[in-house]
Amino acid sequence: MSGPDLRLSPQGEQLHTEMVAFLREEVLPAEAAYHRHRAAGGPGDHSVPPVIEELKRSARRRGLWNLFLPAESGLSQVDYASIAEVSGWSLELAPEAINGQAPDTGNMELLHLFGTAEQRARWLKPLLDGRIRSAFAMTEPDVASSDATNIATTIRPDGDGYLVNGRKWWTSGLADPRCGLLVVLGRTDSDAPAHRRHSIVLVPRDTPGVTVHRDVPVFGRHDQHGHCEVSFHDVRVPAANLLGAPGDGFTMAQARLGPGRIHHCMRALGAAERALAMLIARARARIAFGQPLLERETVQREIAESRIAIDQARLLCQAAARTIDEAGNRAAAPQVAMVKAIVPRVATEVIDRAIQVHGGAGVSDDVPLAAMWGWHRAMRIFDGPDEVHLRSVARAEIRRRPLVDLSLEFSA
Repeated sequence: MSGPDLRLSPQGEQLHTEMVAFLREEVLPAEAAYHRHRAAGGPGDHSVPPVIEELKRSARRRGLWNLFLPAESGLSQVDYASIAEVSGWSLELAPEAINGQAPDTGNMELLHLFGTAEQRARWLKPLLDGRIRSAFAMTEPDVASSDATNIATTIRPDGDGYLVNGRKWWTSGLADPRCGLLVVLGRTDSDAPAHRRHSIVLVPRDTPGVTVHRDVPVFGRHDQHGHCEVSFHDVRVPAANLLGAPGDGFTMAQARLGPGRIHHCMRALGAAERALAMLIARARARIAFGQPLLERETVQREIAESRIAIDQARLLCQAAARTIDEAGNRAAAPQVAMVKAIVPRVATEVIDRAIQVHGGAGVSDDVPLAAMWGWHRAMRIFDGPDEVHLRSVARAEIRRRPLVDLSLEFSA
């Protein structure tokens, strides 16, 4: 039996090479300016470091723009996965520099797939141009949002529009001053079957009744774009702001998450690769008890385990991406669940090893490892916690017919 063809297309190869050059020549050197701007403003400042717009202009000149969306780029998911991995080396700069940052990519996919011509003109075009940012409002503080059918925010018909009432948190992107749109999942019909109760509406950021209460830190860190708690009190939007049809919300939200989870996970592997490179560089430079740490058997074992784990996880990601390319999101769902369960684990393990080799520096802000660990530990919760994905993997395995029927062994 032959496995899936995971080779990049010629266009994918060329853009991957260009992305590596962009990372080395412009993105990594720009990190210092980015962090100086953030430090000067303090954690409550969500202004955009000027270097971001500079990088965006450069990425467009290099042809590294909107590569996540096949309709725009012509790339396969396997092609884009390789580029997403490179962008993960500098998570705060590179994804946005190429207009491939969450949650905007998922929101753009929704608008591309389900938006009307008017919705695409008003919201998709400026998002694709990088002129605005957006937020996705699904998770709620009062319900177990890992089961999206629990979502309690209401979207009620009201004359020629809808009224939105509820409370959300972890609404990523909302603190960014460029955020112009909230994509809101809410309940439209409590009496419908569980997966037909919800709809999605497009809420302009400046709509009366939208109140941002706070930016929620991740392990004590406030990201530039923010992860906000927000309430909706009689927020009125016209009927034209409904995305898709009433009751389609759950299905659309799931469609949004398939490729997006692959992109998240490939970026996480990029972070793991950076952490491994940092581990080796530190172990080579540090002398303890008369020899470089790199010569210690325990350190070499950590390096080997990291390389094996990263390469295994990458193959799972690439295989899932190829299934999306060839058979669609639904067919790839069990593979995507496996990827989402294992990749954040691998990333945090590798980053943790790098922290250990760095000693005190590893837990400081002098190197990026602590921030990298915090974000990728959070990945085990957002976009569905590990337990939900493991449940999906188990159910798919239980349904799968084995190569050989072993039931006869237990029939005696």
